[in-house]
Amino acid sequence: MDTLLIIDDEKSILDLLGVVMRKEGYRVVTNPGTSKAYEALSGGDIDLVITDVKMPQLDGMAFLKTVRTQKPTVPIIVITAFGSVKQAVEALKEGALDYVTKPFDIEELKILVAHGLEQKRLREENILLKRTFQERAQFENMIGKSKAMQEVFHLIERVATTDSTVLITGESGTGKEMAARAIHANSRRKDHPFVSINCAALPESLLESELFGHVKGSFTGAVSDKKGMFETADRGTIFLDEVGEMSPWTQVKLFRVLQERKVRRVGGTEEIPVDVRIIAATNQDLKKRIEEGKFREELFYRLNVISFEMPPLRKRPEDIPLLVAHFLPKHCQKTGRKMKRLAPDVIGFLETYPWPGNVRELENLIERIVAVEERETVTLASLPADVLGAHRKPAVAVTLRPGFNLEEHLDQISKRYIQEAGMASGGNLKKAADLLGIGYRSLRYLLDKYGIQSFKKSESSDRRESSN
Repeated sequence: MDTLLIIDDEKSILDLLGVVMRKEGYRVVTNPGTSKAYEALSGGDIDLVITDVKMPQLDGMAFLKTVRTQKPTVPIIVITAFGSVKQAVEALKEGALDYVTKPFDIEELKILVAHGLEQKRLREENILLKRTFQERAQFENMIGKSKAMQEVFHLIERVATTDSTVLITGESGTGKEMAARAIHANSRRKDHPFVSINCAALPESLLESELFGHVKGSFTGAVSDKKGMFETADRGTIFLDEVGEMSPWTQVKLFRVLQERKVRRVGGTEEIPVDVRIIAATNQDLKKRIEEGKFREELFYRLNVISFEMPPLRKRPEDIPLLVAHFLPKHCQKTGRKMKRLAPDVIGFLETYPWPGNVRELENLIERIVAVEERETVTLASLPADVLGAHRKPAVAVTLRPGFNLEEHLDQISKRYIQEAGMASGGNLKKAADLLGIGYRSLRYLLDKYGIQSFKKSESSDRRESSN
């Protein structure tokens, strides 16, 4: 049970919030705005703080700073009188989650509390995951609690202790290079270079020179001897991304390096020994490429000593809230923008979106939202049209099999239509109900049933509109 600490010098507000929040299932600790608030903060596990900032016996701003210092993951919601909004804005700069003005909308406050507790849970889960990974190994910025990602982390740990060649497969944007860097960072070679090259980004003649080096005069523009990446990566790791795009001739030379552990520069005759671990990656089916005569079978078996696949994001939707919680502060800090929050139905939408670009696409979406969205709360209407459009696919035939649940299937369809009506109506309940062809009360019932909260902030105005 989550514990809320509520501080205000008005007893009526303390009593009201105490009753309301207990009915919501929270444990509540109240304080009438005295110095004993500090004792309440340190006396037990507090999950969220609701506090006034202007009280005769307690400096709310000083208390806020104490919470940020002692309990940095605990979210703070500030209550303020209308005339002191400026002070509330200062509280946001000090790290408060949000503020409400008196007299406040109790439904809005409920949503803020639920959102704050969810943020705290995700933040602490992120911290725990990162701490666990740091204790066990260095996993760069790889994030995931799903079974699929836990298996990847475990395999990286096992593989890192060897010098075996590794082939990482998976769709574009799944984090193949991150996995390669994590293997290197946990290996005995970690104090030596990690050199990465995208084999699809260079023409054949230039790729050969980049990989193996060249001698002066070997081709036009070769004005001096140059080390290749294999020599540069000596005693370290070389990462060959999109290895399936190599030309047959470069594949022959790469196979020779893997076989003999020596390189010969373009135009040279000297054999140069190299001590390099090779990690390759591809988003293609190399066995199919072999059948088509586009990839050499002997090279495939040299690369495929240890192999694993990076799972696509659509197969690990439980990792999406964690990734969002990681990318949002990253890009807000990078751009100097105020921290934003995502409405609950946005997270639900992101968890069901197919993500053809995987984690890279998700991060690009978050970066775009931070850059262009002016509002603090990101709604479904804030998402780009191409993302929303890609998710609106025509219904397909359902394959009936044991375990199929018709009620759950119909609920999913109903929820999707309600979310789209919300986007089309701008969150207006009456307009959304009209679009769906149902009554206002029926829509309110369905919103509560499916836990869709993005309409609730406009509830009072919608009620007035529906009564006209």
